[in-house]
Amino acid sequence: MTDELIRLSAVAAVEKLRRREISPLELLEAAAARIQATDGALNALPILCLERAREQARQIMANPPSEPGPGWLAGLPITVKDLNPVAGVRCTYGSPIYAQHVPERSDAMVERLEARGAVVMGKSNTPEFGAGASTFNEVFGRTHNPWNLGRSVAGSSGGSAAALACGQVWLATGSDLGGSLRTPASFNGVVGLRPTPGRVPHAPTTMPWNSLSVNGPMARSVADTALLLDAMAGAHPEYPLSIAAPDTPFLDAARAPVVPPRLAFTPDLGLFPVDREVAELCLQAVTRLAGQGTRVEQACPDLGGAMDCFQTLRAALFAAGHLQHYREHRDLLKPEVVWNIEKGFAQNGADIAAAEVYRGELYWRMLAFLGQHGLLACPTALVPPFPVEWRYVEEVDGQKFATYLDWIAITAVFSLTGCPALSVPVGLTASGLPVGLQLIAPPRQEAALLAAAAALEQLLDFPARLPVDPRPGG
Repeated sequence: MTDELIRLSAVAAVEKLRRREISPLELLEAAAARIQATDGALNALPILCLERAREQARQIMANPPSEPGPGWLAGLPITVKDLNPVAGVRCTYGSPIYAQHVPERSDAMVERLEARGAVVMGKSNTPEFGAGASTFNEVFGRTHNPWNLGRSVAGSSGGSAAALACGQVWLATGSDLGGSLRTPASFNGVVGLRPTPGRVPHAPTTMPWNSLSVNGPMARSVADTALLLDAMAGAHPEYPLSIAAPDTPFLDAARAPVVPPRLAFTPDLGLFPVDREVAELCLQAVTRLAGQGTRVEQACPDLGGAMDCFQTLRAALFAAGHLQHYREHRDLLKPEVVWNIEKGFAQNGADIAAAEVYRGELYWRMLAFLGQHGLLACPTALVPPFPVEWRYVEEVDGQKFATYLDWIAITAVFSLTGCPALSVPVGLTASGLPVGLQLIAPPRQEAALLAAAAALEQLLDFPARLPVDPRPGG
């Protein structure tokens, strides 16, 4: 039964769990068997907590709610990114500083997921403190792409994305500062949604007003992603930015695909070098929507200066968030993290003030643009999956990048806007590597975004390719 169970969608698995056609323990053992068979090649889930998960599963089976609401996962096994604490389970943040750390309390998002019937069975690999868009660290090593084991899974939610693509789990959490949900989704052929800040709680934290970094869902389909968002979403007293869940579940939107009446498409935002094959696959996907009646216009908002703004605000965030790590353990931090912290220290008040003013201008500019065009579509990543040994992409099409962050600019600039952004797989390159299309909607319009993504997914039927067995490659 293992192969049959891992191929179920999350939505289908939860429906079977609710009807008691299968049990949480059956799914858990199927997932454990799949992990044992595949993770030696992937290194996607280096931390497992199977006994804890089995006890959770038994409790859910013994005490199911009489009237489960939206987002009830009914004992479905999931994985949590190793940046989010799970009580009693090792949490390293991908850093040698925390190599043996075991937290007493879970992150508020994890608490909510478990209260809504999720069974946490493991932690997914991530770069140190989520810094850098390729998943490797000094604690667990590199995570390999199941489509080609010689390729990167991107980051920082790379372990989650690889685990989903390979069928190790049905749902996975991620987080996104500059593209950490979206870029791994593109590289692994899954769906990743960066929600509006406040949609998913994150607590406790020393920086509760941070609106650049968010938690969000990843899955093998748009509907599965919506299901996990329903399980995550809602107001939380410890998270001052949090917003109430909508009256209508997000899953309803994903189950009622809507071909968007209009959208803007740009292959490069007018700013960045994009691999030609990536741009062509994204254009083909948008053309499919045009064939269904979407009015597509080649246009993009003015984003000149956005990456400089992002770099400034990210550096200030790193300096504040990692001050103690830098003072006490600088020698244990990877060079990119040290650089980011020191960049934050070197900035002055005028730098940060200018970045905050620009961010406000960009917000109003995006609102006006999306008010005219409805949605914006562009490639999720500048390139297809690159060799797993690379720390980051240093150049594209002859254009060299100044920092380790520049190659994710096509996602990072939208983190400034507060707009929900989703990556949906749209095809494979000639060498069989996944490519994702990024869709951006106005703030708090996740439902419309999911409905449009579901319509595109129907046209392309990419989830039928998943899960994949790990494929050797050079």
